[in-house]
Amino acid sequence: MRLASWNVNSLKARHEHVLAYLDSDKCDILLIQELKLTDENFPTQSFIDKGWHVETHGQKTYNGVAIISHYAITEVTRGLPLLVDEDHEDDHARYIEARIDVPDFGMMRVGCIYLPNGNPCPGPKFDYKLRWFNRLHAHAASLLTSEEKIALCGDYNVMPQAVDCYDPEGWTGDALWHEDSRAAFFSLCNLGYTDAIRAIHPNGEQYSYWDYQKGAWQRNNGIRIDHMLLSPEAASCLVDAGIDKEPRGWERPSDHTPVWCAFR
Repeated sequence: MRLASWNVNSLKARHEHVLAYLDSDKCDILLIQELKLTDENFPTQSFIDKGWHVETHGQKTYNGVAIISHYAITEVTRGLPLLVDEDHEDDHARYIEARIDVPDFGMMRVGCIYLPNGNPCPGPKFDYKLRWFNRLHAHAASLLTSEEKIALCGDYNVMPQAVDCYDPEGWTGDALWHEDSRAAFFSLCNLGYTDAIRAIHPNGEQYSYWDYQKGAWQRNNGIRIDHMLLSPEAASCLVDAGIDKEPRGWERPSDHTPVWCAFR
């Protein structure tokens, strides 16, 4: 079973790219982020026509996440639970979770994540990022009690280590490289989650994002901010993981490219 995650940076602009990626038979489940459209405007039928199941949590202009699967999607949850000390709703469409039962593999619970960017830092947007991280931490901890196969995947907007950036010093002061962002990421790992990419590729660059500006793609000035965190039960089935760079080279691409992992 292969699971992939991709920040498409506008599904309207990248609709054909996503369909082409699915047609290439590179995954059984695809989690996509940054839809930038509402549920009503999601082109659901185009995926159904090709045999895919779809669940979305969209938002006009910004954010938006979705799950696309060969297999039925059940127990769908949209949004993260608020913490006990939070007295206001969060209307950002940044998280969707569901159960998927895969023949000959079993059940997997997947969470599709589009974590806040947090810039400018410091400031209200960075404070919101850390609050959102706290909510994710609490929910991720509660999920582990089920002892299920769990994969929390998506655009975390965090570069965990220096190896995950072509020029760490150049990112000083940025929310993606801030020590509090990195600490929040590693706090998830310390709960018992495995970083799938680093489990298979412990050393060396594994970039998933290249900015549109300054020839970043051509110069390989990339960063790794798209991650797949696995519960112990899922990690025990992990056999391979990687980053598919090909879609970043397509015409009018997303600035992110798919990350994936394989299980058996």
